[in-house]
Amino acid sequence: MSSNAPHSSMRRYVIAAIAAIGCLLPAACDVAAASTGYHNDWSGQGQQGGGRGGTKPTGANSTGANSTGANSTGANSTGAVDPTNDQGNQNNQGGDPTVIPSDDPGNPGATESVAPTVDASSTVAPTVAPPAGENNGLDVLARSCDPNNPNLQLDGKPLPAHTGFQEAPACVSTAFGAVPDQAKDASLLITDSPRFVRANTAFTIKVSTRNLVRDRFLGAAAGGYYLESSVLTADGIQRGHFHTACRMLSSLRAAPAPDPVPAFFIATQDGGGGATPDTVTVNVDKGLPTRGIAQCAVWAGDGSHRIPMMERANQTPAFDAVRILVG
Repeated sequence: MSSNAPHSSMRRYVIAAIAAIGCLLPAACDVAAASTGYHNDWSGQGQQGGGRGGTKPTGANSTGANSTGANSTGANSTGAVDPTNDQGNQNNQGGDPTVIPSDDPGNPGATESVAPTVDASSTVAPTVAPPAGENNGLDVLARSCDPNNPNLQLDGKPLPAHTGFQEAPACVSTAFGAVPDQAKDASLLITDSPRFVRANTAFTIKVSTRNLVRDRFLGAAAGGYYLESSVLTADGIQRGHFHTACRMLSSLRAAPAPDPVPAFFIATQDGGGGATPDTVTVNVDKGLPTRGIAQCAVWAGDGSHRIPMMERANQTPAFDAVRILVG
């Protein structure tokens, strides 16, 4: 008995060491993280939208009429306060760092080339400010839509003025507006989402917001895009709304193309929110149209859809995202 004990301990040590080394390999850890399943607690359906500007609401339960936004109309979802639930884990895949199998479910035998990884530490700006002076001594390229500024020209011609509609290239002259105190910066979190859904099947995503009064929404399709400066309540809380979008990913190794319209999009302006966190249930009422891996993201917006500004550069913006396997 005593002679076997050292051997048993040694075997356990070797197995543990192999497992630890395995998790240093992207393929091993990625495959382990790519499990599928369902999250519980999909309760809560209702209405999204209906808030009106001018009154600072609280985080209490609320419903209202549908709101509209770019590329979509207001779909069903709820401003009800719900308990927090665990968030779905993110799927990933491993493979060779330069040539990998395609992530396209419809073409599993294909391959794609991926650019080498860049060390982000080499791109960090210096932390010591230069001597004060005009523009704080910094080489500023533009601070207004000056038509004579070559940095705001294309092919030698000044950029046209942005009109509030979703058209570009253009130059936005709207002032940035109000920035809240760092302790009152807007934040949000996806608190519950499924790991796996069937195509064309409804599901829900729960989103908790903090320091965001969801009462400002200038319709982008109506010309309210980038039109209004950021504004705060009398208590210094950001006024605005938040967006939810899901898009199908063709690759997990390269950034997706930015221009396709997402499979799902909605802007939530339900009149709720405030300094105290609450939770909104977003209903993806028609599900997602095709099999594959979806990226579902949420991000806060001010009255005309910009992510709220922050007092410090090293604060995390008000956004979150998960990946969902669609089968």
